[in-house]
Amino acid sequence: MEFSAVLTPDSEGGYVAFNPETGTTTQGETVEEALANLSEATELYLEEFPLITYARPLLTTFQVPRHA
Repeated sequence: MEFSAVLTPDSEGGYVAFNPETGTTTQGETVEEALANLSEATELYLEEFPLITYARPLLTTFQVPRHA
């Protein structure tokens, strides 16, 4: 199965990885490590909580006005 991953640089170094389909979150020192950890965490999650339906989330952007 193919899933989405959102990676955010961590303030202490490395990356936080989030899977929006399952809500699983993990981290790693590199992008590759973060994705490998996310794959493992998601696999373990799905063993306990199988998905009933599979739909990819819509990823977009939005703006928030700056306040002076």
